[in-house]
Amino acid sequence: MKQNRSLFHRFLKVHFLFIFLPPILLIFISAFFGVSDIHENNVNTLHLFYVTVLLFVFIIVAFVVLSWLFFLKLQKRLASLQEVMSSSAITNSFPKPISVQADRMDEIDQLGSSFNWMIQQLEGSRKQAYEEELLRHRLIANLSHDLRTPLTIMRGHVTRLNKEPISVEGQHSLTEINHTITRVGDLMDDLLSYTLLTSGKHPFEPVSTDIGRLVRAAVAAWYPVFEEHGIQLDVDLPADETFYWEADPKWMTRVLDNLFQNIVRHAAEGKYAHIAVDVKRELVIIADRGPGLNKSSHGGGAGIGLSTCDYMLNKMNLNADFTSNEDGTNVAIGRA
Repeated sequence: MKQNRSLFHRFLKVHFLFIFLPPILLIFISAFFGVSDIHENNVNTLHLFYVTVLLFVFIIVAFVVLSWLFFLKLQKRLASLQEVMSSSAITNSFPKPISVQADRMDEIDQLGSSFNWMIQQLEGSRKQAYEEELLRHRLIANLSHDLRTPLTIMRGHVTRLNKEPISVEGQHSLTEINHTITRVGDLMDDLLSYTLLTSGKHPFEPVSTDIGRLVRAAVAAWYPVFEEHGIQLDVDLPADETFYWEADPKWMTRVLDNLFQNIVRHAAEGKYAHIAVDVKRELVIIADRGPGLNKSSHGGGAGIGLSTCDYMLNKMNLNADFTSNEDGTNVAIGRA
């Protein structure tokens, strides 16, 4: 951007003018002083001394006043610019453009013009990101809906083939196909759920929540499922002690549901699940004896579900600490 006038050049010009012009005038005037005798010479010298002292006092005072006025004006303009920037940071919103005088266009106006250009770029980027986010959510929702029809058709054919005479290897292949269809359906559900969650479709209403009671209710709801898959439950839920978190009960229940579902999907072969509430450390502990997170189980694809859990826990200022190896996975949920 072209800079029309320089604020600091004007400052230097005015100050050098007041510093050098008066002495030059003094020298010029003193050159015309004529002295006829010693008395007049002494008087003129005394007058010249007083004039010189007054002139230097004037130069110093003028320099201080001009400097003070310059920096006061500079401070006001910079303070207005800083006020706009800080107010946007406090309100967590985009700042409004700054008024710029195009005819002046010094360093401060050039800074304000660059700031306005930055605001325009950020607003354009935010609008583009919002449109891309909407497009991605719409695409995921449409794919989730459109893929259910072919999956349903495939499951119907698998059911029909199960009624036909077929070899043992063919029966095993049909079982694998049926499990794969179930896996794809679960992945689509997790992906759609994560998309709706991150787009703000699920309301977030944190309240003071009794964690001990909430975990007991979740375990009671999932107990028949664990029993159906032959998973032995080791439960340590104190009845007389509890603690409270500022959390959304629905979101917290959903986190537990996802973790319990991961045990059924990916760690059922371990036939063991440990669920505990540590009141002293304010932790919810969930452990299994599956193959671990690094080794994909038959169900596979637990990443989306864990991402959903991580998003909800971060929203509630909580954190899940995962410890996983070939002997199983341990999850400790606590305050962030």
